[in-house]
Amino acid sequence: MSETSTKPYLLRAIYEWCTDNGYTPYLAARVDAHTRVPMQFVKNGEIVLNVSFEATSGLKMDNEFVNFSARFGGVSREISVPVENVIAIYARENGQGMAFEPSATAAETDTEAAAEQEANPEPTATVTPILSSVPSSSSDTKQNSSGTDPEKDPEPPKKGGRPTLTRIK
Repeated sequence: MSETSTKPYLLRAIYEWCTDNGYTPYLAARVDAHTRVPMQFVKNGEIVLNVSFEATSGLKMDNEFVNFSARFGGVSREISVPVENVIAIYARENGQGMAFEPSATAAETDTEAAAEQEANPEPTATVTPILSSVPSSSSDTKQNSSGTDPEKDPEPPKKGGRPTLTRIK
């Protein structure tokens, strides 16, 4: 019997840590033929998804897939991401979380998809992504490992404390 990967357990643990602390958990994933996401939101072969309780419906994080329903532009979509394609899970508010090395099977899938794309010139959604680390704090260096400038990337608005509900009568 083969040993189960620790990755799905770590994903669930970081997700729970985010929600327990009032943070918004974000999941970054590589997009390939086994990933069901809205393609218009994919950049450089990767997608970042808000997986908070408020943003998802029916979230299920098992050992093979992360499945849920979410709205994109007001349209409900079924999302399915293989655990092996998840490259990071982190809190939107402070960037704390965990990044993962791309799995060997996912890299092989990309190689096979590239060979298939050369044989079949039709455009497909498979793009070889670049893995970059998730910053541990806002005082990180100006350049991350992918060479992009985080100053030009849109950052979420800074919020102080937990959200509150205001009753209007």
